[in-house]
Amino acid sequence: MYDQDDRSFRLLSYDDDQPLEQPGALIPRPKNTLVPLDLHPITVARSFDPSLFVGIGFGTVALFLLALVGTAGYGLFAQNSLVATPIVTVIDPFTNERSTLSYGPQIALTVSNFFIETRDAFIDESATFVEVDVAAKQLRYFKNGVLLQSAEIESVGEPGSWWSVPAGLYQIETLETRPYSNLAQVYLPHAIRFGGNYIIHGQPEYPDGQVTSVEDQVGGIRLSPESAEQLFSSVAPDTTVLVHMAPTERDTFVYEPSAPEVGARYYLIADVENGTILAASDLEVTAPIASVTKLMTAVVAAEQINLDTRVRTTAPTFVESLIPRLADRSSVSMYSLLQLLLVESSNEAAEVIAGQLGREEFIELMNSKARAIGMAHSVFTDPSGLSAGNISSVGDLYTLVRYIYENRSFIFEITDTNRVSNDYVGGEFNGLVNFNKIENIDSFIGGKVGETIAAGQTSVSLHEMKIQGEDRVVMVVLLGSEDRVTDVQSLLSYVENNFSQN
Repeated sequence: MYDQDDRSFRLLSYDDDQPLEQPGALIPRPKNTLVPLDLHPITVARSFDPSLFVGIGFGTVALFLLALVGTAGYGLFAQNSLVATPIVTVIDPFTNERSTLSYGPQIALTVSNFFIETRDAFIDESATFVEVDVAAKQLRYFKNGVLLQSAEIESVGEPGSWWSVPAGLYQIETLETRPYSNLAQVYLPHAIRFGGNYIIHGQPEYPDGQVTSVEDQVGGIRLSPESAEQLFSSVAPDTTVLVHMAPTERDTFVYEPSAPEVGARYYLIADVENGTILAASDLEVTAPIASVTKLMTAVVAAEQINLDTRVRTTAPTFVESLIPRLADRSSVSMYSLLQLLLVESSNEAAEVIAGQLGREEFIELMNSKARAIGMAHSVFTDPSGLSAGNISSVGDLYTLVRYIYENRSFIFEITDTNRVSNDYVGGEFNGLVNFNKIENIDSFIGGKVGETIAAGQTSVSLHEMKIQGEDRVVMVVLLGSEDRVTDVQSLLSYVENNFSQN
């Protein structure tokens, strides 16, 4: 049962009062005291009225108010089955109702104590699962609660890349002996794919037979050849994978702000890396966001669809794009679809991507992801942003930008065609027109624009600026603008005039 006086995080197994034999006894299991969390504190520029920013921390901080109140269903094993599906119940911080800790990225699992007690509950319930502790560079495989394999993680995907694995709860989907990755241009021996794009594998090999070095961060979670082969021969599809990754280190850079003249109805300018809001208006007021919606479409695609693949495509007849490109194609790579989605703001690409999971299911995932990362004032009604029902606030878009920047930065890389990483191969369309570029502004390093009659001009853009002698990345968010370029220039000038002095 849940007790209001209990500590912030608590796991209760339905067999807690039963004597345990020895499952999991080969690993240390400290019982730590759990403490309230503040993973991304919001730093308010000192000359502003703090009341202006009340509520901005809700989305990021509320996620860590999860109270784990019970586990059930661990005993639902088929006879002789090696796989069980753990069910973990939490208190939803937004509805204050109980809900299931579902499969997918889970920010709460970046917290060591929360992760340890979740793992221990799986062990106590004799679950079969793979523990991936990225923070400790350790992988463990448990069968029926007993540790069978422990291996060192030799390397992981570059943070923000396709294969960078966020903390969360996943399931193994496929086992492939030696698949070839078109994106990485390597073979991945003993590949265990889980959560869509995440892979545990052995030492990657180039087509000419050469093996990669540990320094080459190719693919996902890399084990030694022997460890990868052993795990590959032991696990089965649908096995649970529990991933822990340390939270992003806190950025201590401090701004010394005054307030800008901006024509947009709602605006925000902030430091992406440490969360300092330099200027903002009406953080929680919602408005249509037009094609800025496609940033969430890209996030869901990256976390739910295998991006290293080709998909069947037929250009949807119920939407139009300014530059139609899919009418004559029967298939296209997911990478190319993301390029069309993010660079040319293709509505066709948005619908084709959503169709891979089913349009309604995809939209539901967009809204679930918004709630999961703390976008409390956002609603998504289609994957393209054409509908005026796609609404958000500048405070929520701040949360989305920081999530992408820290976990899926390749999305912003795609939007800046001058700096697309050489790690990714597969673009099929030449002469793409980048709608996101801002005239006469060289600091742009990524972002997404939108425009509809209902929304006016909307924009999210990232800029690399020299502030107090340091290179900083600043985000600009605009909703309801009549002149996006002028408003962005005004906000950047405000930053330069108030913060750029050494």
